[in-house]
Amino acid sequence: MIKHLTRAGVAVAVVSGIAGGTAYGARGLLHRQAAQARRAIGKPLGEQAPSADKHWKKKYGQPVDLLVLGDSIAAGLGAERAKHTLGGRLARGIARDTKRSVRLRTAAVVGSESSMLGTQLATLPASYRPDVAVVVVGGNDVTHRVPVADSVRHLAEAIDDLRARGAEVVVGTCPDLGALRPVPQPLRALGSRASRQLADAQRAAALERGARVVSLARVVGPFFISNPDEMFSLDRFHPSAHGYKRTAKAMLPSVLAALGVVQEVPFGHHVPGVSGSG
Repeated sequence: MIKHLTRAGVAVAVVSGIAGGTAYGARGLLHRQAAQARRAIGKPLGEQAPSADKHWKKKYGQPVDLLVLGDSIAAGLGAERAKHTLGGRLARGIARDTKRSVRLRTAAVVGSESSMLGTQLATLPASYRPDVAVVVVGGNDVTHRVPVADSVRHLAEAIDDLRARGAEVVVGTCPDLGALRPVPQPLRALGSRASRQLADAQRAAALERGARVVSLARVVGPFFISNPDEMFSLDRFHPSAHGYKRTAKAMLPSVLAALGVVQEVPFGHHVPGVSGSG
């Protein structure tokens, strides 16, 4: 996955005017750094997240139907227990604050890009009508060099599909890949810039289509940068149980607002049709 980011870095370097021997040296450096990052990260977690899909706090009654779409963060890779995944954390938070049970359905798939959101939606029954859908995607688009316009188009189509089903939608924008310590500089800086660009484009497209947006790089990114040993899991790439706790806590205000439980949302949360929100 990192090798694609290396190529993106080379492209940026060329466009910036690095030529001749300098460009050759930069290309060699980035390839060496990518190899170093791949060795450092590896795949100690495998590719299957714990399944958290169930009826949470069933005794509360009057269920909220929660759908989670997206990539490995949405799926919960890095959590050791179902209740520690993003979906599990959100389900428990919703149940606690609404006193309603939560029926969680996770269609997110580890390794997904934005182009795979349509496939995830296609796995759902035609009659399925979630109350709120949470979408977290983008990191793999950056590392796989997917053009921002293509990524955003697929996200927009997914939002339109969800809203046509009657769901409120909350999008967590692409995290800042600059927080990944195993990725050395300057490769990490290139990834950081690309992920911020994608996050900005995701925010604009989602708000335009009536979705709520949580800027993950702003609301939870600083915790991953300042306390990586606690926030990252074994592979130092995906969140740990504590990282998912922070991420879910950061997203929950917009999820509750989408359900009509709260009116105000904190910094880093964006409301469609409200200038300067968050």
